[in-house]
Amino acid sequence: MRRKTAREILADSFRELAQEKPIDKITVREITENCGYSQATFYRQFKDKYALIAWDYTRDMKAISEREEVDAASFRLMLSKGAAYCEEHRSYLANLFLHTGGYDSFVSNMTEIHVNNLMRILQRVAGVDALDERTVALIRVYSLGTVLFSCEWILGKHDMTREELAEVYEDSLPPLLRKYFV
Repeated sequence: MRRKTAREILADSFRELAQEKPIDKITVREITENCGYSQATFYRQFKDKYALIAWDYTRDMKAISEREEVDAASFRLMLSKGAAYCEEHRSYLANLFLHTGGYDSFVSNMTEIHVNNLMRILQRVAGVDALDERTVALIRVYSLGTVLFSCEWILGKHDMTREELAEVYEDSLPPLLRKYFV
C-alpha cells in the first residue's frame, strides 16, 4: 500500500479547510494544525500556501495528461477529464479566484503548466526533441485561452456542461496542433 507523502497530506489539509473558509483567510498554521504537522514541515515542502496550490494543481493536471500514446480519442478523453476536474473542484477553484489576490498569478501559473504539458505531449506524438518557435507560440495562445475560459466557466460566466466545455477546447485547437490531436 502506498502511503501519502507530506506534500499530499498538506494539500489534503488545505483543500479541507478551503471547503469551509475563504482561501485568503487560511494560514499555514491552520493547514499544519489540521493535519498534525509542524510549520517547519510545511516550509520544508513549500515556500508558502500559493506554492502548495500550484504543486497540487500541477500534480492533478499531470495525472490527467499522463498517457504514453496520445491520439485523437485519448486527446478528447484528456480534455474531458480536464473539464471534469474543473467541474468537480469548481467550488475550490472559485474560492481560489475570488478570495486571493492571485487570480492573475493563478492564470499565469496554470498557463505555464498547460504549455509544458502540451509541449511534452506534442514532442512525444510528433517524435521530435524540440518544437519550433511558431508551434510553441500556438501552444501558448491556446493554453492561455483555455485557462482563461475555464476560469470564466468555473465562475459561472458560461452556461455549458463539462462535455460542451471539452468540445470547445477541442474545436479551438489551432490547425497546426489539430493535425496531431484530432
